[in-house]
Amino acid sequence: MAIEKNSFGKMPDGTEVYKYTLTNKNGVSASFITLGGVWVSMVVPDKDGNMADVVLGYDDLDSYRRNPAHFGAPIGRNANRIGGAVITIGGRDYKLEANNGPNNLHSGPDLYHDRLWDCRSSETEAGSRLDFYLESPDGDQGYPGNARITVSYTLTDEDSLVLDYHMVCDKDTVANFTNHSYFNLAGHDSGDVMKQEVWLNASRYTPADEVSIPTGEIAPVAGTPMDFTEMKAIGRDIGADFEALVFGKGYDHNWVLDKEEGELALAAKAMDPASGRVLECYTDLPGIQFYTANFLQDEMPGKGGARYDYRHAFCFETQYYPDAVHKPQFPSPLLKAGDEYSARTVYRFLPKQA
Repeated sequence: MAIEKNSFGKMPDGTEVYKYTLTNKNGVSASFITLGGVWVSMVVPDKDGNMADVVLGYDDLDSYRRNPAHFGAPIGRNANRIGGAVITIGGRDYKLEANNGPNNLHSGPDLYHDRLWDCRSSETEAGSRLDFYLESPDGDQGYPGNARITVSYTLTDEDSLVLDYHMVCDKDTVANFTNHSYFNLAGHDSGDVMKQEVWLNASRYTPADEVSIPTGEIAPVAGTPMDFTEMKAIGRDIGADFEALVFGKGYDHNWVLDKEEGELALAAKAMDPASGRVLECYTDLPGIQFYTANFLQDEMPGKGGARYDYRHAFCFETQYYPDAVHKPQFPSPLLKAGDEYSARTVYRFLPKQA
């Protein structure tokens, strides 16, 4: 295992931003920057051993300072949407910013991936590890309480990237973190992913309204285009005349995972038939947002000058369900003062077995 640290540029005030690259014994590597603790590359082999970077991103700091699509970003305190941009905790309303129509999305606009994080690198029994630290003050993004946050990445010799999230706060608050990496298993610059295949460990999903807020219903996927209980091409049903797909302009929904609460289990799998690359996603969280980059636009050149556009990638965002703060029937993302939020997601990369 190896950890390399290099300069990635300077912020306007002159503060240095660093890129850390973790490499395992197989030559698989993952890179991250101290701006946002953002995941900027993941280089993995195909079935013939050819290496390619399979996450979308940028080559320069200025692009990551904009990063409108949230490439590779840790998202918190609350991932996904909160209806009406308000939360109620202990009988008190806390107003958030309506940055997605009438709703709040990804706790914006003062996003965690726009901030510099402290970083500590270490070699562990599990693999090379980076721990990113952030202090979030009381009232930050509208949320109550002073929060201490750690996002950790460990690259193992089994070609897995392990993401660990921890948060402790001195007031009751919300804790619901995810990573917003965009995957293209053919290579980040390979165009649309409609022929890539996905399986989800979910027989139910949470239908949402026209502004992507769940209705509160938990509906079966059987007999609908939302059914990924058997591996199928992303593009097979994405154009169906089905309300969820019309509202979302494709897949951009939360699936209810078929596993015990808190159990670390396989949540999703993706495969690129051409390269044979496979991605397995494990999580101990109750839901996963499968998003097919329906709103991705070519605003800035990507890595190597790549053009990223509509449906050129997909996301597996592990999470509590969207708007769970307003749905008592959903698992709750509320964190009591002094308690520790702890969650784990694992992305494992491997070639398709013959």
